[in-house]
Amino acid sequence: MGGQTGLRDDFLSGARAVAPVLIGVLPFALIAGVVAVRLGLSPLAASGLSVLIFAGASQLAAIQLIHDGAPLLIILITVFFINLRFTMYSASIAPHFRGARARTKAMLGYLLTDQAYVLGLYGFSDRPALARRIAFYLGVALPLWLCWQVATVVGAVAGSRLPESWGLEFGIPLTFMAMVVPSITDRATAAAALVGGALAVAGHALPWNLGLILGALAGIATGMLVSTLAGDKAST
Repeated sequence: MGGQTGLRDDFLSGARAVAPVLIGVLPFALIAGVVAVRLGLSPLAASGLSVLIFAGASQLAAIQLIHDGAPLLIILITVFFINLRFTMYSASIAPHFRGARARTKAMLGYLLTDQAYVLGLYGFSDRPALARRIAFYLGVALPLWLCWQVATVVGAVAGSRLPESWGLEFGIPLTFMAMVVPSITDRATAAAALVGGALAVAGHALPWNLGLILGALAGIATGMLVSTLAGDKAST
């Protein structure tokens, strides 16, 4: 009984930690749902896409590409590059879940987001037991997932009833900007954003958002180069 109570307390601690973040997640999810139906998806399809992908930026990009009639391969490549950061998150957070079952790890990986990663690491430091770390992580990640799914459904249903003249498609670039700007914290991320953004804009006329893929590749390469050069200077 005591163990179950302790795990419940860890879960609730995670939920309390993520509660303020949900306020910021809510409008993004609403926009994702609204824009999805405005670009031609049904509310059911928009909700299904949200459950399948569950990654804000790549979800919006996939919606836009589906609307543009892009081939499936292009959609998958775009989603892959936008979500590359999660490979780094996974490598960093995996040691904290060493010993968990493969099925559990798969679920935890599906729920991984920027917010769950940061808040999860914060809560792992004083939870040496694997079960406690999982409980805390779920307390962070599950409310994020639930908030995103519910708000997406609400946005999709509302978007299907809004007049075309409102032109809410502008929500995609605004949402991307809101997601990207807070992540620019040093020279490497600033250089990556500048180069990647410039190339993506320059390649805007390319079909199927290929400019976005090229911009992502250039941004990643630039960020890595600047980070490496900064590390070399610091070591000399």
